[in-house]
Amino acid sequence: MDSKKTIKNLTTLAVGMFAFAFVLVPLYDVFCEITGLNGKVTGTSTLSEESLAISEQRELLVQFITRNNESMPWHFKSEKSQMRVVTGNQYDAIFVFHNKTDKAMVGQVIPSVSPGRGADYFHKTECFCFDQQYLAAGERIELPVRFIVDPALPKEIGSLSLGYTLFDITDRIDATKEVAKL
Repeated sequence: MDSKKTIKNLTTLAVGMFAFAFVLVPLYDVFCEITGLNGKVTGTSTLSEESLAISEQRELLVQFITRNNESMPWHFKSEKSQMRVVTGNQYDAIFVFHNKTDKAMVGQVIPSVSPGRGADYFHKTECFCFDQQYLAAGERIELPVRFIVDPALPKEIGSLSLGYTLFDITDRIDATKEVAKL
């Protein structure tokens, strides 16, 4: 009888762990939204009518932070580590990708903004992070991020950090189809 009870307890535990793992991502998203952590940036955005009506502009510092996932052998950096911007104006920042390997690869960049509360006020109108990057062996490219910082940015936020992490997703792409295009 003890072995049946043990098996039942272990099965319940396994199902519970699976359920917890299943709901962890949505819970994390809710946690980040409540606390303002992990400033997720989604797709192309523009200024709202209310933001366009704000005539008071101010200057702030925008920093660019680039990192490679540990399995990504490319060189990835921004041309400038930071720039001073005025809210409501559009700016371009250039980022350099260099595939230093001897094979074609596909990379994907995941963006974030810090502090997280600033993510809603950082509007990208063009970004390489919207697409996967296909680079041939040894290829080097420069790609822009075009952005506007919303004039409605809370006054207590004096600087923003735009972070990008580059991942190797070559094995997730149909290599014969997509990478062969390179």
